[in-house]
Amino acid sequence: MTAPEPQRLEILLVDDSPTDVRLTQEALHDEDVPHRLHVARDGEEAMDFLRRADPLPHVVLLDLNLPRKDGHSVLQEIRDDEALRSLPVVVLTSSHADEDVLRSWDLHATGYVTKPVVVDHLVGVLRRIGVADEVVRLLP
Repeated sequence: MTAPEPQRLEILLVDDSPTDVRLTQEALHDEDVPHRLHVARDGEEAMDFLRRADPLPHVVLLDLNLPRKDGHSVLQEIRDDEALRSLPVVVLTSSHADEDVLRSWDLHATGYVTKPVVVDHLVGVLRRIGVADEVVRLLP
């Protein structure tokens, strides 16, 4: 009989930059965050994933500058969808522009983290917003 797999954080990372995806993967791995990372390369792919996901991820890490459907449009679509609206969405972007920050909050982003990813900061945001408390307690 094998031991049950420890709980892990299910994350959807929506980012079209292979470099940023790799850096996020490395940051999560280096900090021993128990997780499974799903990656969507654009806004359309993200919405397709979310509409099919069972179960939903614990959190969406959403870049704003995406092809086909930008991050703000994805966030708006998530908030307009009854089945998805309570899903925590942390905007993960290189933008420090006041307009992007304010629009993200207006669309009810759960958090806003600027790149490059600093895992301690991201984990702090996840703890503050109470994402998957049963999993977050396993985080460093």
